[in-house]
Amino acid sequence: MKLAFLSAAILGAVTSFAQTADEVVDKYIAAIGGKDNWKKVTTVITEGGFQVQGADVSVVSTAVLGKGTRQDISVMGMTGYTIITPTEGWTYLPFQGQTKAEPATPEMVKLGADQLDVQGALVDYKTKGHAVELLGTEDVDGVACFKLKITFKSGKVDTYYIDPKSYYLVKSVTKQSINGQEMELTTAFSNYQKIPEGLLIPMAVSVPLGPGMTADMVLKKVEINKPVADSTFKPSN
Repeated sequence: MKLAFLSAAILGAVTSFAQTADEVVDKYIAAIGGKDNWKKVTTVITEGGFQVQGADVSVVSTAVLGKGTRQDISVMGMTGYTIITPTEGWTYLPFQGQTKAEPATPEMVKLGADQLDVQGALVDYKTKGHAVELLGTEDVDGVACFKLKITFKSGKVDTYYIDPKSYYLVKSVTKQSINGQEMELTTAFSNYQKIPEGLLIPMAVSVPLGPGMTADMVLKKVEINKPVADSTFKPSN
């Protein structure tokens, strides 16, 4: 009988824990515009910029749900790009010495697959095959944020830190294997602004450039559901 009570208690705790995780997810999605609005999103185009070692870098990102992502990067008078689709990709980065577009490695294509979800991983995450766990709270700049572990269908693991007052995502940590080495990449989000579609977008993003390197990107423009030509996701040189 004691074992039966213990089993019931454990089952109840696990069920409650799962419900709490879903509650945090639901409040997060509601805070950034609501599930219905995000489910309407099929394309996202952003324009922004940051500085690296004193050089101005501008980035135009174009993403189409399930089809592809492209980043056009301009620095020091040169413009290059990276493209990822569900099955292939290319890079052309003249400021890194490339003279023509080169195929992305299978590893790069796999790592970029989750970027094809422009609606966000937590919108209908169960249907997408992802799993979410609530790992309690953790301090982020003096705030005890909810800590959500997202295990993607692909196997990638992200940790999201959700502000308990605004329910905005303030930080994410991505664990992934690059060239056989496991790395943690941390991204911070702030300055959420509402756009005409009713969505709230973080207009300031601290992005990882590599081990120990970050850049503070400021978004200047966000366009939702603007038509995107299929040729966008083909190499142009």
